Amino acid sequence: MTDNQAPEDLGAPVSYLVLADGTPAFDTSGDRAGEVVHVLDDEQSDVFHGLIVKTPAGHRFARAGVIDGLFEHGVIISVPAAELPEPSADPAARAAENDEGLGAGLKKAWDWLVQPR
Repeated sequence: MTDNQAPEDLGAPVSYLVLADGTPAFDTSGDRAGEVVHVLDDEQSDVFHGLIVKTPAGHRFARAGVIDGLFEHGVIISVPAAELPEPSADPAARAAENDEGLGAGLKKAWDWLVQPR
């Protein structure tokens, strides 16, 4: 196993509520896609929107529908990192807007990225 592959045991499943920033993200082939930099959720209605993942190509949005598992030592994403959309201030302009809820998630991811820290 290399640094770019998932360990055999990612640990116990966890809730998005306790998923730590910096957790490695892997695609279903076991290749490392990047690392989690932020969990996007709506705390008031307890809804998980997805993750912002830092990849070699920059920040990407992994919507909840492409997350196959959240574990103590890693996240499994059902698509390669190259297929994850970039957060956008104008998600309606993206082809991904056809996917129900993705546009709102992309906008939420963009807002998190550009907010002052």
